[in-house]
Amino acid sequence: MTEDIKEKMMKKINDVISKGPFADTWQSLLNYRIPQWYEDGKFGIFIHWGVYSVPAFGNEWYPRNMYQQGTPEFEHHVKTYGPQSQFGYKDFIPMFKAEKFDPKAWADLFEKSGARYVVPVAEHHDGFQMYDSAVSIWNAANMGPKRDIIGELAAVVRERGLVFGLSNHRAEHWWFFDGGMKFDSDVRDPRYRDFYGPARPAPKDLGSVEESPPDEEFLEDWLLRVCELVDKYQPQIVWFDWWIQNLAFKPYLRKFAAYYYNRAVEWNKEVAINYKYNAYEEGTAVFDIERGQFSDIRQRFWQTDTSVSKNSWGYIENHDYKAPNEIICDLVDIVSKNGSLLLNIGPKSDGTIPEPEREILMEIGRWLKINGEAIYGTRPWKVFGEGPTKVTDGAFTDTKRSAFTSEDIRFTTKGDTLYAVVLKWPESGRVSIKSLGANSPFGTPHIDKVELIGCDVPLKWNRSDQALVIDIAGCEPKEYPVAFRIKIEIK
Repeated sequence: MTEDIKEKMMKKINDVISKGPFADTWQSLLNYRIPQWYEDGKFGIFIHWGVYSVPAFGNEWYPRNMYQQGTPEFEHHVKTYGPQSQFGYKDFIPMFKAEKFDPKAWADLFEKSGARYVVPVAEHHDGFQMYDSAVSIWNAANMGPKRDIIGELAAVVRERGLVFGLSNHRAEHWWFFDGGMKFDSDVRDPRYRDFYGPARPAPKDLGSVEESPPDEEFLEDWLLRVCELVDKYQPQIVWFDWWIQNLAFKPYLRKFAAYYYNRAVEWNKEVAINYKYNAYEEGTAVFDIERGQFSDIRQRFWQTDTSVSKNSWGYIENHDYKAPNEIICDLVDIVSKNGSLLLNIGPKSDGTIPEPEREILMEIGRWLKINGEAIYGTRPWKVFGEGPTKVTDGAFTDTKRSAFTSEDIRFTTKGDTLYAVVLKWPESGRVSIKSLGANSPFGTPHIDKVELIGCDVPLKWNRSDQALVIDIAGCEPKEYPVAFRIKIEIK
């Protein structure tokens, strides 16, 4: 990128900020409002697809770990491809052809899954842009697939009526290839600095907000890249990974938010920024928690991002997949606590989506086609639910808890309807909901009607002081959670 292009882009950014309703201050950004489409949508698809899908070993951090001496990825790389001085990560790019990438087929699958928004990775930590960029030559339109992957997907997703977003993981690139600087590798070759650089030493604690701060040149480049994405594709979500929490990013985060929100006003679109930990100030963007949940209702809308796989976000040959039921239960739990689920898949390097991942999405879609009214457009009730299974607050906890039981129930509301979703079919043929007992501390009003969604048999039920007890013996047992539609008297 020439200095002239850089100056023009920076001037545009500053002009948009100066003329729009949002200034690059936390006080001004507190005027941000979360989109209704987001609070109503509840379920989205995340897509980790890039050059790392070619080696398909370990996980999507292969490009970093192949330069970290002593790691399985390092040993695998040398054994399979030769020394990193002769075959580096860049040499996978011509092998990343995406020859079977069919964006319409992808959009068809996402629509059938019941997702309401789609968020592909536009640039991961490896620095390879999956779109046509003026900032760097290292992009999918210029090499590898030689296609504007993000642009093609954006067009078909919107045709299906789904909301299009994208993610940017550029921040971590500051140190991502640092291992390659410690021995004879192509990372040290000045011809490829534009791709691998800066390759500065990583912080000892990757969660530190102070260690290894990026310099002004890198921060400006980061800002230009994300603003270019905003201008080219008008995404309604921009998702960031964790390292933007480094304090050096703070003024640039404010500047980006002001630019993005002002551009959204020009487009007349509702948009959102996703952030982790304390990167953005509460109330200026949408909080996202990786592979984790909350134990109770969060007053401000939030999101979980997790994957269909327990051991990788990108495509690998040895996935440890979650069961569809596990994901559906998590979706219900998250929605009951005022959240949304962004579920990741990892396509193969040729652009095909692995069959197990297709089937997982189809199973979720089949469930949502019947039970979606208990998810879409709902809001939390007075209490998220009841039952013995405890969900731990925090990231990286979604595979550590016990399986949900037939006593675990989650609530959502819409108008005069209360939904009670039982997370496992009760073998007894009876459901007892303590939160709806006449003496419940939640002050449930009069109950007019109780129905089981997907079962046409009229239900017998009674309400004692201790619980609402429902007899479902006449309904066919279900493999996945079941939702009760309960009409209540609003006072």
